[in-house]
Amino acid sequence: MANTKPVENVPEGQARFFKTRQMEANEKGFVGFETVWEPFQKEVEYETPKKP
Repeated sequence: MANTKPVENVPEGQARFFKTRQMEANEKGFVGFETVWEPFQKEVEYETPKKP
């Protein structure tokens, strides 16, 4: 049984470390959400320590 009522658009969600966006409905009427994560920390290139 397919859902025949129209799908409402949900605004983009904004949280501290991620965003969510509504995806398009598939052939069965399922609407998913895409999660885009932002990095928690930045990576620094490794430097060899100085010799004593």
